[in-house]
Amino acid sequence: MTVVGRSEPAAPVIRVLLVDDQELIRTGLRRILRAKDGFEIVGECADGSEVLAAIASNTPDIVVMDLRMRHVDGITATSMVRTLREPPPVLALTTFDDDKLLSGVLRAGAAGFILKDSPAEALIWAVRAVVRDGAFLDPAVTGRVLQGFRHAGPDRSAETPPDLTDRETDVLRLMARGRTNAEISADLHVSEVTVKSHINHIFTKLDLRDRAAAIVYAFDNSLVLPDYGSQR
Repeated sequence: MTVVGRSEPAAPVIRVLLVDDQELIRTGLRRILRAKDGFEIVGECADGSEVLAAIASNTPDIVVMDLRMRHVDGITATSMVRTLREPPPVLALTTFDDDKLLSGVLRAGAAGFILKDSPAEALIWAVRAVVRDGAFLDPAVTGRVLQGFRHAGPDRSAETPPDLTDRETDVLRLMARGRTNAEISADLHVSEVTVKSHINHIFTKLDLRDRAAAIVYAFDNSLVLPDYGSQR
């Protein structure tokens, strides 16, 4: 008798809403985020004005959003998404010279950003990272963009944030360096459950909405220094 072992449960399909005013770009995104890799394109929008209706109709797990659109841009559309009771995370698409737009979309509540000329594998990784861990900041431009946050705000010395324990501060610094929960777990020799608990405490104590906001906070408060090299 042949005994068939149990197979691992399949990872849930990631439901994606594409928002870009160029059909050619949307076509390219569809070809990258394929069903065989665990994605389902549940809707497409050609302008930010269409996003809220598309979310209501399709309940995506993530919105992949262009920043430059003719009528309602990606920053405004992201702000609109964040007003929803249970907003899906937004991953912004941009070109290399859009630092001001990237700063703006992070302030508006985006979970992260990735360059349009990134390899297909990087986009797949970014979408999965946002859905899994709540943030992805493209390392090719993160240093420049977050340095802009520091220049825009008051000069602060690097200090342990008020009310955070030393371990929570360690977790915050590692998040800001782009570490996933699993990597933070390995770095600090604690379980992922403990890491998630620390992250929830950080959000509550610092009144932060999500992981991307925590990363911005860390750079704003000089807890980490920008890295200007690509680490992809």
